[in-house]
Amino acid sequence: MYHTMKKRWFLLSLTGLILAALALSGCGQSSPESIVVGGSTTVQPLAEKWAKVFEAKNPDVEVTIQGGGSSAGVKGCAQAILNIGAASRELKSSEIREYPDLIVTHVAADGVAIVVHQSSSTTNMTLEEIKNAFATGSNQTWTVINREEGSGTREVFEEKVMAGAEVSSNAEFLPSNGAVKQKVASTANAIGYISLGYVDSSVKALSVGDVTCNEANCLNGSYPVTRYLNFVTKGEPEGQPKEFISFCLSSEGQKIVEEEGYISIK
Repeated sequence: MYHTMKKRWFLLSLTGLILAALALSGCGQSSPESIVVGGSTTVQPLAEKWAKVFEAKNPDVEVTIQGGGSSAGVKGCAQAILNIGAASRELKSSEIREYPDLIVTHVAADGVAIVVHQSSSTTNMTLEEIKNAFATGSNQTWTVINREEGSGTREVFEEKVMAGAEVSSNAEFLPSNGAVKQKVASTANAIGYISLGYVDSSVKALSVGDVTCNEANCLNGSYPVTRYLNFVTKGEPEGQPKEFISFCLSSEGQKIVEEEGYISIK
């Protein structure tokens, strides 16, 4: 019996030592704090660049960037699924009524470029001509590319170009800026719209009323389809989400805005 009791005490002591060793080995190795940002596909590539630099400066923080569209960003933030919602439009009155504690922070500015295939002979259209093309829908002249519901870019386009008219159901509806750009780049008579930050040599951005879509014309107000890019938080941001937003608004963060083809607000 004495030997049995001694063996039990030995095993209990050994178990205690193992547990203590495991606890000590975990000291100083806390999991990184997580920030989840989601929503607008316009903001997404910019947020990814911000996140990469912010994580390098703050190795104890992990920033996850998701898409899903502006409406998903607003709702995800309001429901505390996201720490920060990304929206390429302002909050709707219905969202303000439903989620009165949401706070909007402008983090960049942007133009919505009307884009066509590089081979197109069209270089300029008036707002009325663009409106008519999208209201008519795809035909022998244009293959019309629109965004799906929930897109902030679509809502800005509908407000500032369509002005109450509806885009024809005879159009192709795509889920992101990248998808629209790819479709326009591969379709000879396509017309669509994307964030200025997505415009590259694969597509041609039209002048609108003889005004080029560029940073200067967006800032001086002469280009008619402009908007702010926003971060949305549930109440005033605190902790690491606040630090991340502050970094995005810093001179270093706004330099990234310019490098990515968007428009600095500082």
